[in-house]
Amino acid sequence: MNTTNKDMYGNPTAALETSNYMSKVYLWMSLGIFITALTAYAVATNDELLYTVVTNKILFYGLIFAEFGLVIWLSAGINKMNSMMATGMFILYAAINGITLSIFSMIYTSESIQSAFFTTTISFAGLSAFGFITKRDLGPVGSFCTMGLFGLFGFSILSIFFPSLMGTMTSQIFGLVGIIVFAGLTAYDTQIIKKMAPSSRNSEAYQKGAIIGALKLYLDFVNLFLFILRFGGNRK
Repeated sequence: MNTTNKDMYGNPTAALETSNYMSKVYLWMSLGIFITALTAYAVATNDELLYTVVTNKILFYGLIFAEFGLVIWLSAGINKMNSMMATGMFILYAAINGITLSIFSMIYTSESIQSAFFTTTISFAGLSAFGFITKRDLGPVGSFCTMGLFGLFGFSILSIFFPSLMGTMTSQIFGLVGIIVFAGLTAYDTQIIKKMAPSSRNSEAYQKGAIIGALKLYLDFVNLFLFILRFGGNRK
């Protein structure tokens, strides 16, 4: 049974349960980010391993496809798996993502990466807090940002076939639009996750819901970080 808006704001017990649930979501999301950052750092500081990831196309694209597969499998098949399996898949995805993200250490300076990560952390915290606290329906924001996300994806595909599309100015605009899209999605997803909090803390639905919620916010955080890095990062 999902918690209603009335329960959230008018029932202290329900509000406490929702806060506990969101704390669990944030805990898993933070763990995922930590695993990704640790893995990316380990690969980036190992020249031989980093070279292998960058030059071995079969390995690199295999990791990319594995990431997409894990996200789709976890999102679509969450009801058919137990919470332990869902947790394991989330951790595995975070680790693989860290390997693929390590290549950015070859593109951007370490100062830019650190600055982008700090900026993302502060921005994400504020945006997610807004989504958690506000009583305003963020549905229209979510719809607008979802359309923007499809636009970003479509333009990314086109730029692969027509590299000239991604000039310096276009790349900056692309980065700015990406920041706006994932800023909106961060607030919207937080509100949706809050509304979907299961009523029982001991149920499988509670555990799996926390993992799926963590995955959504994890993806928002990582993409917000990448677009902030793209928009303001200094290349080597």
